[in-house]
Amino acid sequence: MRFRYLGNSGLKVSEITYGNWLTHGSQVENDTATQCVRAALDAGISTFDTADVYANTKAETVLGEALKGERRESLEIFTKVYWPTGPGGKNDVGLSRKHVLESIDGSLRRLQTDHVDLYQAHRYDTETPLEETMQAFADVVRQGKALYIGVSEWTAEQLRAGHALAKELGVQLISSQPQYSMLWRVIEEEVVPASRELGVSQIVWSPVAQGVLTGKYKPGQEPPAGSRATDEKGGANMIKRFMNDDVLTRVQGLQPVADELGLSMAQLAVAWVLQNDNVAAALIGASRPEQVHENVKAAGVTIEADVLQRIDDVLGDVVERDPARTKETAPQKRPA
Repeated sequence: MRFRYLGNSGLKVSEITYGNWLTHGSQVENDTATQCVRAALDAGISTFDTADVYANTKAETVLGEALKGERRESLEIFTKVYWPTGPGGKNDVGLSRKHVLESIDGSLRRLQTDHVDLYQAHRYDTETPLEETMQAFADVVRQGKALYIGVSEWTAEQLRAGHALAKELGVQLISSQPQYSMLWRVIEEEVVPASRELGVSQIVWSPVAQGVLTGKYKPGQEPPAGSRATDEKGGANMIKRFMNDDVLTRVQGLQPVADELGLSMAQLAVAWVLQNDNVAAALIGASRPEQVHENVKAAGVTIEADVLQRIDDVLGDVVERDPARTKETAPQKRPA
């Protein structure tokens, strides 16, 4: 395992970070989830990312149980707040002071820890003044309940505004958690340059494009039974944007590249995002321990510039690069 600094801070994280978005508490049994966490620890992963909304708080509970007994100082535990939790009442959502301060306490209780290393705004809240949100996050840090703060799927403009307020309040906003993969490169034009300027790193989710970059989805064929593309609760709606024959045919063209590098298609996809020097970590999930062992082999891989260009040539114009997609895919108002 390799480790990278997170933003302009002294905090190091494992460049492969374990995330439990679509697995813990929803898709896999708790004992299997625990086995996956054990596999991650055995592979040298020290950084674990979750959110209160995952499986409506159950994912945090499962992760807390799985990490129980580990030396807390050797781990980096991240969670997030924004999306509706609990019964979904009028204040059970968003980044109001009320919701932020109540949510951190719930997360800490479920994770069985007195602090998280990183507390992230899971989306931008258009209905709460940014000053209120950042003051609440600053208070969470001052109370010792979080060491650093971050955001997820914020535009470059939102990131600049949030970072400026955090600096005024004397707290460190050091990370951005966007979707990023060979097929989804919308952060490259605006978010990444702004982040470099501000001292913010990316912790990227879905580096394998919800499984499309594994090559298991073949053009002209039905998705494999039990795959994410067939699971309405497990991301089938999100994966639809990639499920067309043009994209799938281009992806199949990456197999020779992976073969030449001695990597699986999934390992190539994870290694690719880690070539970006603004990326501190790639989030991987797993429903089986062996998936963890396979994905960590992407750590420390160097892909030469000519191979990166070859990948670009293979994928061509199916890659999404429009920076406006960050805002377009974000909630324009709080979920009810």
